[in-house]
Amino acid sequence: MNENMLQLFPKNWTFCLLILCVMNLSAQDHSPTLFLIGDSTMADKKDPDKNPEHGWGQMLPELMTAGIKIDNHAVNGRSSRSFISEGKWEAVKRKLLPGDYVWIQFGHNDEKIKDSTRFTNPFTQYWHNLEKYVRETREKGATPILSSSIVRRNFNEEGVLVDTHGEYPLVTRLVADKMDVTFIDLQWLTEKLEIQYGPERSKLLHLHLEPGDDPYEPKGRHDDTHLSELGARLVASLALQELDKQESALEKYILPEVISTEILKN
Repeated sequence: MNENMLQLFPKNWTFCLLILCVMNLSAQDHSPTLFLIGDSTMADKKDPDKNPEHGWGQMLPELMTAGIKIDNHAVNGRSSRSFISEGKWEAVKRKLLPGDYVWIQFGHNDEKIKDSTRFTNPFTQYWHNLEKYVRETREKGATPILSSSIVRRNFNEEGVLVDTHGEYPLVTRLVADKMDVTFIDLQWLTEKLEIQYGPERSKLLHLHLEPGDDPYEPKGRHDDTHLSELGARLVASLALQELDKQESALEKYILPEVISTEILKN
């Protein structure tokens, strides 16, 4: 080996080491993104400083550390079917990177039996749509999380909270079990929350406004499906507390005070 080659080899070797170091540092600096896909109960709302309505996913950035990015793609009125047919799922998939997470919550609008663009049968199309989300999330190297729908404030005259979701939460649970996916039972958690607040006080969790109460809703609003800022924060906190109990890799991004706050008494 001549002198020129001996001089060239160390330079090339040093350059390769430098490239490897830069790549390693870049990988370490990559922050995961938590993508949210779902309906209006999860979605970001416009004019958050004025609008009394909030989605629970909208509250996550203030309940988690800056070490994870939150990218909320949940949209009002979407079902597991229309989120796919409108191309919204493809838009999320294009952004997914290995190490990311996708939190999936549908069901509210899959129940719309008079709307052929949104309705799904729970044990057929809804089931297979959830499987599609899980499978394609994993194909991108990301981790799926499944949630059942939050309950509606639907107390009968005897003060009993009556279910409105039928078989959709059960199907979500079954798909999560079959595909070994982290499952957050928001139906159960929010049922307990509504019952704890009771038929009258639970109005604080939702949107019960009389004309003149709020300038954003001058005509008033009585809505037992969507959440107030208080309701959204409590639901988001309950979801994260349950996530922490399951020892998910996401637990390190949850603020300690969220975990330590007692919301449900039993």
